[in-house]
Amino acid sequence: MFKIVQSFYPLFLYLIKNYPEKAHHIFLKSLNFLNKKRYTFFGNYLLSNIRNSFCYSDTRLKQTLWGLDFNIPVGLAAGFDKDGLATSIWDCFGFGFIEIGAVTLHPQVGNLKPRLFRLPLDTAILNRLGANNDGAVSIAKRLTMDSKIEPFKVPVGINLCKSKITPLNLAVDDYLGSFHHLESCVNYFTINVSSPNTPGLRILQEEKHLETILYKLQLENKYNKPLFIKISPDLNWESIRTIIALSKTYNLSGIVATNTTTKRESLKTVILKTTGNYIEKELGGISGKPICERSTEVIRFIYKETKGTLPIIGVGGIFTAKDAWNKIAAGATLLQLYTGWIYQGPWCIPEISRGLALQLEKHKLSHISQVIGSEIPFS
Repeated sequence: MFKIVQSFYPLFLYLIKNYPEKAHHIFLKSLNFLNKKRYTFFGNYLLSNIRNSFCYSDTRLKQTLWGLDFNIPVGLAAGFDKDGLATSIWDCFGFGFIEIGAVTLHPQVGNLKPRLFRLPLDTAILNRLGANNDGAVSIAKRLTMDSKIEPFKVPVGINLCKSKITPLNLAVDDYLGSFHHLESCVNYFTINVSSPNTPGLRILQEEKHLETILYKLQLENKYNKPLFIKISPDLNWESIRTIIALSKTYNLSGIVATNTTTKRESLKTVILKTTGNYIEKELGGISGKPICERSTEVIRFIYKETKGTLPIIGVGGIFTAKDAWNKIAAGATLLQLYTGWIYQGPWCIPEISRGLALQLEKHKLSHISQVIGSEIPFS
């Protein structure tokens, strides 16, 4: 099976390089078909072989957090499966948890195409998708149907975002509407107030707006679902301190650090080939290698400010076991991948997991939790 996947990967890689959004669409539609056929002989056989190729198990990497079991600390970040089309089968690719979305209360088509670009010189992606998704009602129905057939095998979260048509002064109602539709479907929620692709959204990171959102969500969180907030890498330290304080006040389960950046200063790419425009003129968020260091800095800052009392989900520029280890050593409890998975392919998940286990052996440690915030260097 591993050889079969390898044989098709060059074609998929060609599509990703030249038509990234089309490749993403085809891949998700294929997974959605497989998701629906998972109990047929063909579907079960194929998924069984995928699982054997990409899943890695080691008790030293397992953690129980917020009452949820994570087999490995590496999950799929929001943005890849926006509509939950393959929720029931992502575990077969080795992920320890999944985050669906961003999901908005109202269905939306997102921004004009082209809106997804590879930046190979920077090992990065520029996206300005604009939270295109089917909407909270439709996604809730899909997740409910899937989980009724069989409970999800790994923790599943929802990334909540404000609808583009909703004015900022009604943002809290928008988040609450989505939350109520989805609260019985998944294990946790991430409040997205940091995407650069929804106009004005980052304003909601400011204290006066954020406090209202957190207060109302926790007030109506009748199932006590873990709530996280996803922050921008472009915030200054004082703004992050404010978010930390609010996270503590409203008993958030943790912080997701970080989203994409709007900064272009460190990029090697000068002109975006697809449009012919200078990269600094292109709207959207950058993910991948350019934000790896900044994301780790933010993780380290949050860990030190909270003395490790507020869990962190680290995101941004994770491609290898070294990247993963460095973020955990800086203070991350869990990790999420998006760009790294696209560039490295599905093999990167078991490779990262094996690499983490090997580092535990080298440092004579018995569990991954001993690495969190330890600043133990990768060797």
